Amino acid sequence: MKILFICSANKQRSKTAHHYFAETYPKFQFMSAGTNHKICKKEGSTPLTEDLLIWADEVYVMEEKHKNIIQKHTGSPYVSKLIVLNIPDIYEYNSLELLDVLKRSEVLNFVKLGA
Repeated sequence: MKILFICSANKQRSKTAHHYFAETYPKFQFMSAGTNHKICKKEGSTPLTEDLLIWADEVYVMEEKHKNIIQKHTGSPYVSKLIVLNIPDIYEYNSLELLDVLKRSEVLNFVKLGA
């Protein structure tokens, strides 16, 4: 199973999710990316590409706006893969609060079903 996490800059939320789940569930493949290519380039983080969307079996976006950006730029081929987690941009990378939110998210339920 290949799972992609997406936020704006791939610095805090998606990167934390990627690293946490990859370490906790090594049986799956995880990646993360950001929708804001300008910030990703400036920060040296991974920008979202259509290749990543094709690669992923499941795509977890942090906010509805990320889903809207993907739909705007690609149309509808990936809509069925997109799951909105509703995690606001208020967390630091790997913060305990963010990890708690991720542990209670539907990602964990999905991963446990496949484990």
